[in-house]
Amino acid sequence: MSGCDTVYTEIPAVCPMELPAKASITVLYFAGALTATGLFSETIPIPLDAGGGTPGLPLSNLSSILSERHSKSNLRSILETSAWSVDTEMIDPDDVSTIILKGGEEVAVICPVSGG
Repeated sequence: MSGCDTVYTEIPAVCPMELPAKASITVLYFAGALTATGLFSETIPIPLDAGGGTPGLPLSNLSSILSERHSKSNLRSILETSAWSVDTEMIDPDDVSTIILKGGEEVAVICPVSGG
């Protein structure tokens, strides 16, 4: 039998439902953040929690992740003055460190605006 004639009889069957899902969030960019990234939105994977193997990302860490992803832009300085919205709910700046993103959330960068 040549290599082309080999029949594999023990191919493991993997059910897609058994594969671990990769948790992610969608980040929406507006105003200066949109200009800095050139994106309306992007999907960010959520890392697994080292302890329990469950996904989790503190909202307070998202700024540094986004800044690293867009290191050639001025996004870091924009995020320093921006607010966050998670699933259309504005987040109080005092609560940013208590919010844990688990995956599936829509997070918006809300840049400051001025008007007259």
